[in-house]
Amino acid sequence: MKHLSAIFTAALLCASPVFAQDSLSGPEAFADIADETERSAAIFEEMGKVLTHPRCLNCHPVTGGPTQGDDMRPHSPPVVRGDADFGAAGMNCSTCHSGQNVEFTSDQGSIPGHDPWMLAPVEMGWVDVPLADICTQIKDPERNGGRDLEAIHEHLAEDGLVGWAWDPGKGRTPAPGTQETLGQLTRAWIDTGAACPS
Repeated sequence: MKHLSAIFTAALLCASPVFAQDSLSGPEAFADIADETERSAAIFEEMGKVLTHPRCLNCHPVTGGPTQGDDMRPHSPPVVRGDADFGAAGMNCSTCHSGQNVEFTSDQGSIPGHDPWMLAPVEMGWVDVPLADICTQIKDPERNGGRDLEAIHEHLAEDGLVGWAWDPGKGRTPAPGTQETLGQLTRAWIDTGAACPS
């Protein structure tokens, strides 16, 4: 019986997505990079472990509607972005997503939730976008909702919807690290010139 249990456990592990980016270093890990611009770009690359994780990418599509799960499969039921990034009239995000995660009674996962629950603006789509281009997008007030660097820091360090990535509910892998570490990285990135990786 132990043998069967071990095989079943191994099968589950092999079937589950494994993210190489499961940890997140703080800004102190980059202190030895003497050139400030190089340090800034390296810090953003570390931030990219969060920004390019499925917890963020599922709601930052470039085209179409959101994806879901660690495997970023198409959202079920199919939904569209809608005029205000909340879904179509009569089928907006809050039709299914409440203000908190809701576990299924069948123990098979959960419906994610936060108030508000919405897609990022299409101008902030990141799926299959190189990290250097994501960096440029984030800094561009024309595409980031009019945010300056301080507002970007506040958004990444304190926004509850961003914070949901570390408490995503049963059936989802949390983003690497913590929101606090992401905030520290963002602060260090800004303080070193907000350089983008090449």
